[in-house]
Parts: sequence; structure tokens; C-alpha cells
Amino acid sequence: MSLRLYPHDLDAAAQIAAIRRQAALAIDAGYDGVMVSEHHADFPGYFPHPIQLSQTLLSAMPSGWAAASPLLLPMQPYALLAEQIAWLNATYPGRVGAGFAAGALPIDFELAEVPFGEIIDRFKTSLPRIVAALRGQDDSPLGQDRALQRCIEHPVPMVVAAQSAPAVRRAAGLGIGVLYDSLQSNAASLRLSNIFDEAGGTGPKVLIRRVWIGEPPREAMAAQMDRYRAAASDKAIEAWGQADQLISGANPGDAADKLIATLRESNCDTVNVRVHLRGLSAETIDEQIAMHRTEFVPRVRAALAASS
Repeated sequence: MSLRLYPHDLDAAAQIAAIRRQAALAIDAGYDGVMVSEHHADFPGYFPHPIQLSQTLLSAMPSGWAAASPLLLPMQPYALLAEQIAWLNATYPGRVGAGFAAGALPIDFELAEVPFGEIIDRFKTSLPRIVAALRGQDDSPLGQDRALQRCIEHPVPMVVAAQSAPAVRRAAGLGIGVLYDSLQSNAASLRLSNIFDEAGGTGPKVLIRRVWIGEPPREAMAAQMDRYRAAASDKAIEAWGQADQLISGANPGDAADKLIATLRESNCDTVNVRVHLRGLSAETIDEQIAMHRTEFVPRVRAALAASS
């Protein structure tokens, strides 16, 4: 179980202070780790450099892991990303993960001076290379890097964003996990999970769901959905179905039971929980995370353990 963290509408220093506090709260609530993902140019709700941010969070967390997930793999040469992740893995042994995605927002790649029309080919070329590197199996001069050599004995856990049958088969072939779209319907997730299993996939199948305890902030959720639809492709939106996929419960146990049912319906064995909605205060999110400690996280964790 992990918690996804996002920035609040604060200045940069205050954003960092808030997310460090929330990372520590997540561990106190019983989560195994936290995830941060990547977009640039102040895209609403995202930070630009998740590897750097993961290091910042790990220094504030008494235990648990942090994963830059998903990173926009085509934005940099795979070797540079592999070095950064491997050295972070050496700094915080056993507490670092990584996830990769091709990306979808043109502005990200404009800033990186990467032609948007090349990102899929770059992604498909770089993914097996970075997976090999973070297992200490790079046969180029990069393989001489000492942090990457350390990955022979201490490989970095990895997942890849997957929204199609070829994508989950690719992940299965590489021996890594899959990370689904947070708005993807249970039926779409189930179809992909079954294909992953049939292809021999052994990595985690990560369901992402936004969870709210108490009366959900419907206005904020509707505004968030409008932003997502404006940025997403027609193919992605088609997989979402009609619902916003928000899981809400009157109390922590109720929310937990609904999330457990969703995990079963999706054939997923791992969950990444989101709480943040743009426009809500950091204090409101702090309160939500704190409520996960008593019954929500323990009940979901027990269900996952029983099904493994």
C-alpha cells in the first residue's frame, strides 16, 4: 500500500514543507511508501523532478519507501535517469522504487527539447535499457557505475504505466509491474490484469484510486475531472467509463471495504491511494491521511495479505 502525494497551492518552500509532513503522516498511518509523479511548467497538481523530490521525502520519513512514479522516460537519456535512481537507492538502501511512462502532455517535451512525435519510439527503446541498468545488467560503459553495479545484489523495484494489452505484455516480458490509470474503470483494469497474468507477469498490478472519508468534496472532484478530460486523449477517456472512480465512505472501515471490493473486481494486488484534490488545503489533506491509520489501512492491508 502506498500513498500518492501532490503539491498544494502554496509557494515552493511551503509546498515542500507540506509534502514532507504528509509523507511522514503516511508512514505513521501504516502505508509502506509514497509515490510522486512528473509534469512540468506548474501543471496543476504535479512537481517537476520526482527523483529529487523522493530524496527530499525520504529524509523526512522515519521508514518506508519513496518512488518517482511515473517518470517521463523519453525526456532524458535512460542512462542519466538510471544513475540518479541507482545513487538514490545506494543512499537509502531498500527504500527506493521507480515507475516509467511515455508521457502525454506536449509542453513537458517542448521544455526538454524532445520532439513530441518521437516519444513513443524513445520510450519503447529506453524501457528495457533502464530496467536492465537498474538490475545491474547494463553492458555499456554505464554498467561500470558503482551504484548500478550495486543493483546486481539490490535491484530497484520497478513498474510501468500500462493502459493497453501490448503495454502489459511488455511489462510482463520485462518482469516488472504495471501501474494503471487512476480513472480507469474496474472492467478495464480487470481486462489488462488478466492479460498480464496470462503473459506470465509476476510484478505488482497497481490499482490507483482516490479515497475520501466522510462527505466527499464533489465540487473539487468535478473541477479535477474537467482538468483531466482537457488533458487526456480520447482513448484514455474511453477507458474511464462514466464514473470519476472516487471511493468514499462514511467512516474508514466503509471506505476500506469499498476499496477492497474494487481491488478484487480489478484483479489487482497492490494499491496506490490518492487523497489530494486541487483547491483543498494542506490541513484538510493532513486530516484525511490521519484518518487512514485506525481502520482503513489495517483492513485493506489484511485483505491484500489474505489474497496473496
